[in-house]
Amino acid sequence: MYYDGEQVWYGPLVKLRPLRWYDRIKTGSSPEDGALLQLTRELAVQLDSRFWYRQIVWGRFVRGGVGWMITMPVISREIWLGPLGVPLAELMLPEYLKGRLSLDEWRILIEMHLLRLKAYNSGKMSRLLGLMALVVLGTFVTLLILFHIFVGRPLGPILVFPAWSPVILLFLLWFRRSMRRWEFELDRSAVNHFGTERVTQVLEKMQSLDPRATPSTSIARFLAFWRPSIHERIGELSKLRFAGPPRPSRMPKIGLRGRAIIVVIGIAVFWGSGVVAGNLFARGQETVACVTNTCAALVVIAAVGYWSAILGALSMAPVVARRVRQARRKKKYQV
Repeated sequence: MYYDGEQVWYGPLVKLRPLRWYDRIKTGSSPEDGALLQLTRELAVQLDSRFWYRQIVWGRFVRGGVGWMITMPVISREIWLGPLGVPLAELMLPEYLKGRLSLDEWRILIEMHLLRLKAYNSGKMSRLLGLMALVVLGTFVTLLILFHIFVGRPLGPILVFPAWSPVILLFLLWFRRSMRRWEFELDRSAVNHFGTERVTQVLEKMQSLDPRATPSTSIARFLAFWRPSIHERIGELSKLRFAGPPRPSRMPKIGLRGRAIIVVIGIAVFWGSGVVAGNLFARGQETVACVTNTCAALVVIAAVGYWSAILGALSMAPVVARRVRQARRKKKYQV
């Protein structure tokens, strides 16, 4: 083909496919995107979400999601700032719900999604998995030592794995039970905001609209085994429970002022024990070898004060970062 006297060659058109699966499942927009974006931002501020949602997108859910939705962080300057910034994100909604729900029903679903996302990022999931890994590995090491002592070298390592398999199965079932209980607790949190009747109506509607509510393949049934179905969640919400007084936490909550006091006390203990040890045992010497119980006790007290000050200072960092993030969000993003 010639254009202005120059030869231009047009090769075959190749459709560039995005690299991320998230981009490949995106579909078209909807007229209600603006109202849903405003609603999502309001709920994100109310629930103290770590993300600021910049866009509503729709997609075909070939993979899972958190409460029928996907929050995908966007690579931006804020995401590298960690807790001090407000990371941007997109909220993907399933294509099969486009035009099927009212704004009030969307409010319930989006809040349930944000509650679950906040719970999964709170560290409880990490502690649960860490405890499970610690117990499973500890059981493996214990069985390995016991079989090595009582059985011997040739058969000991071979018999460890058959004896270890029931332990893994038991802890997987325990993890499933903990996750199911956690899902029911999150549904109860949504009920406290909207009431049992409204949340139950939304779940019943999702049971009829969600194609994944009735798994048809073996893989889908296996994945559905690890989390409660919509029918089970509705049945759990229909059970009447006595709302007694809240159970007090075993671990006391320490605020920013209390953590600062711990740092000051730790520094004072460390410095004071060093001064006392220097006056009693140093006597002008640069190094001292502890040969008495009093000296050893002062060293232990100094170590306790030293690590108390360090751990207290480290624990102040997330509290300060969370308050800075909340202040930045309220100042920069006014809904």
